[in-house]
Parts: sequence; C-alpha cells; structure tokens
Amino acid sequence: MDTTTELKTLLEKAVEKIASENGASLPENFAVRLERPRQEGHGDWATNAAMQLAKPLGKNPRELAQQIVSALEESSLVASAEVAGPGFINLRLSADWISDAVKTILANGENFGRTNDGRGEKVQLEFVSANPTGPLHMGHGRGAAVGDITARLLKFAGYDVTREYYVNDAGLQMELLGKSARARYFEALGRAAEAPMPEDGYQGEYLVDIAKLYVEKYGGSLASKPEEEQLEFFTSETGKIVIESIRKDLSDFGVDFDVWFSEKSLYTTNAVPEALESLKKAGYAYEQDQAVWFKSTAFDDDKDRVLIRTNGVPTYFMSDVAYLKNKYDRGFEKLIYVWGADHHGYIPRIRSVNTSLGRTDDRLEVLLIQMVNLLRDGKPVQMSKRAGTIITLREIMDEVGRDATRFFFVMRKSDSTLDFDLELAKKASSENPVFYVQYAYARICSIYRELKERGAKLPDVSEFDAGKLSSANEIRLAKVISRMPEEISKAAAELAPHRIAYYAQEIAESFHAFYNSSRILGAEEDVMKARLLLVEAARIVLRSVLEILGISAPEKM
Repeated sequence: MDTTTELKTLLEKAVEKIASENGASLPENFAVRLERPRQEGHGDWATNAAMQLAKPLGKNPRELAQQIVSALEESSLVASAEVAGPGFINLRLSADWISDAVKTILANGENFGRTNDGRGEKVQLEFVSANPTGPLHMGHGRGAAVGDITARLLKFAGYDVTREYYVNDAGLQMELLGKSARARYFEALGRAAEAPMPEDGYQGEYLVDIAKLYVEKYGGSLASKPEEEQLEFFTSETGKIVIESIRKDLSDFGVDFDVWFSEKSLYTTNAVPEALESLKKAGYAYEQDQAVWFKSTAFDDDKDRVLIRTNGVPTYFMSDVAYLKNKYDRGFEKLIYVWGADHHGYIPRIRSVNTSLGRTDDRLEVLLIQMVNLLRDGKPVQMSKRAGTIITLREIMDEVGRDATRFFFVMRKSDSTLDFDLELAKKASSENPVFYVQYAYARICSIYRELKERGAKLPDVSEFDAGKLSSANEIRLAKVISRMPEEISKAAAELAPHRIAYYAQEIAESFHAFYNSSRILGAEEDVMKARLLLVEAARIVLRSVLEILGISAPEKM
C-alpha cells in the first residue's frame, strides 16, 4: 500500500468511527482528499475532511478536526497530526515513511511513478499539423514540444496514445505554394518575367533552394510543359519536399509521429459524404440556397456555417467535420488537439461538431499554444512566413541544442506567452534551468565513477537504514522524489507538461542542496550506504523525468 492510500485509510477509519459514535452516516461518495501544504513547516500532507463533514455531522469543523486526530489509529507512518486554521489537519510523516519511499523507488526502478490513471484509454493527440508550405517556425516548435511531451506523459500515466500529424495537402494554400515554386524555378533559369511571383506568394529562401534542385535535376525542361502541367508538378513535388523537410526537423527534435494523415484522403474515400450524412441524420445539417449548412446557431453561434458551397466544393470546415468523425471511426476514445492561440475562437465550433456526432464534451480537449517571443539583444524578432523572415525551429536547435529548445518551450503553461532567451539557453551555469537539471544527473554519475575507482559498488537495498538520514536536505530530497506518482497524475489529468519541467527543476534543486551539504563518499559506513541509496533513488526518478521531457541524461558535463 502506498503512502497516500495508507493515510487515506487511516483518516477514513477515524471519520467512520466518529460518524458511528454520533449515530450518523457519511455522505454518499465522500472521500478523503489529501494535498501538499503550501509551506513545508505545515507538515507533509493536509486534509480538509473535517470541513467537508462538519455540516453533515452537525459539528464545528475545528472541534471535529480535533476528534479525527484523537481517533486516528497508531501508525508507524505518522509522526504527528495537528489541527490548523479553521479545521485543516496537518500530518507529518515518520522516518519509516522515508524508508518505504526510497525502497519503493529502488524496487520499481524505471517503472516508479507510472500510474494506471488512463486504464489503456485510446487517445489521439494531433499536434503541429503545419501546412506543408514552408519550414517549421518557433510557434510550431513550441507546439511540437508541448504535444510530444504530453504524449510521453500520458503514456507514462497509462494511456494508449497515438501521435498524429494532419497534413493540409488540399486547398488554396497548396496551389499558392505551387505557383510560388514555379516562379522561383523560372527565376533560377533567368526567365523570371515569364512566371512572376504571385502577389501573396511565399517569399522564403527555402523556395529558392528548392528551385535550384529542380534546375539541377530537370534543367529547363519543365518550362516547356503546358502551364497546367507545370502547376500540378510544382504543387505536388514541392509539397513532398517541404513535408519531408518538416518530418526530418521534427525527428531531429525528438518528435516522431505514429500517423501522418493526409487531408486529401478524406476526399478519396467516403469520409466527407459519410460525415455529412451523420450530421443530417442528427438534425444538424440542412440544404438551403443550393448550399449545405451546419446548424451552428443551435450551439449559440451567431450564424449557421457553410459545409458545402453552392458550387459543390466542400469548405475547410467540412474537412474538419469529416476528420473529427474519422478519428472516432478509427476507435479513439479521446481526442486532443494542439492549436495555436489564434484558433481559440474555433474551439466552440469544433466542440459543437463533437456534440452533433453524439460525443460528450470530455471526449475532446484543445490545448492552446501561445506565441513565442524570441529575444535577440533584448528585442523580439518579428516572424512572417510569407515575408520570408521567419526564425525556424531548425535554426534554434542548431544554435542552442535540442535539449534546451525542448525544455524552454515547456517552461511555461502552453497558453501563456513565452519569452525564449537565446543567451540564457546557451549558458553552462545554474542560471540555465536545463543545464541545472542535467548537471544534477551528471553529478550523480560522477559519484558512481568515484565509487568505482575506490573499488566499491552501490549497497544493496537491504542495507538501507532511513534512520541515518536526518538532515533537512536529506529529508527534503526524499520527499521530492517520492512525489513522482502524484506529479504524473496531476500533470496528465491537467494536460500540463510544464508541471514536469517544474518538477525536474525541483528535483535538481533538492539534489544540489543535498549534495552541497552532505558528505557521501567517505562518510561513516552506514551513513554512506543510506546516502548512496538515496542518491540512486534520485537518479532513477530524475532519469524518468528527463525521459518524459525528451531530454538527454548526460553522465558528464
């Protein structure tokens, strides 16, 4: 039985005893809730059970809290229980708890912290999904980091997760890409006047490079083809080149998708007519003025939205409807979208479609990704894909490295604007949070190297004596690393990968404090063994946290 379960059991027995003595019964669905006190001096755990039960049991909450404390059975786990404020109960854990916590981590190894919260639920996480019209920029990079780390987190919490990239390879933006690539090709041939760049064409240098590839491979032969064939070629081939470039950038960033889903496939299969028929049967689609409409006013929208235009061409919204239905048709039980913050107004519409297809609100979640301010010399760099002045994900990775890029992208809640300080990300000092976290792991490995040089090895877990750990920094480190299961549960439930970045920094901070204040090798033998096993438990937890973040665990720095 883990610590929180044992504490809840102790408290539940106490409140049941008090209720019985008063001839009352506990409210239906009552459950003891535990939380970490905000201040360390208030104990290790706290519960508001007395305040929850005061009214049903007809008691003053503070007096009831005192009765609960008095009714607690003796336990080797609890050192003390105190009443605080209007009726909180603060619990302090004993040294036996430290022993159990460290031994549990050592026994479970890399599986420590894994939960079964997801119970194998099939989750589809769709993220990045940038139009294949140019390289990924900083905003896409943040979405990639948030999506990938969320997927890793959910898997650790027991969900069956599929990462998916929705390739928008249909529509006007692809035609514009083809026209822009054609213009760059003719420009490379020295015949720019024959195929001028569209007024709103894509201006990035990447198309100049792609045009050079076409010239190297085909010479001027493409220019002799009919214009319609040229546009078909440049649209198709340039799209393939761009998407392969995106795929490589993401893979180098540590993001590999399980599925690359083509928007075109919705039209080469029956996905669109099937989705439309589903909406009609549910009473949410109708024909009027030679178009087909979605009854979005039924969901407080200001007007109904067009699904099929008067010329018979589906709208982008129709594609989204078909794609959402397709996800459920493939057996996914929960859908998570990762969108740029500029799409926030679209959330009610996609939720209304979800409801129209007979799904409940809890089956669909949207994570919004706020903009990234890249700082150069203290000034943000403006970005515009069509103006060709974007700062690409590749450029940032090349400059500060993959690990720092991933970590910095999730240092703040995803719907908060992020300032990305390039100079800080490159610093090899404690000011740089990712360096600080990785340095903690490297320090642990340096202890092991020195241990090996002394001809010794890690002690067996049976030799662990928690009584030898008594300093505040030792106790704090044990408490921090033991929290991993609850940190995983909270972060997964909230879809909050930034919590894992915070937790990594907290582990590093508590380890560095312990390392700087406690002699490990060379200490009294029993003390050394206890500290070495605490270090190993910290290594296990930190390694798993870094794995969830998709960041390397260096043995030397």
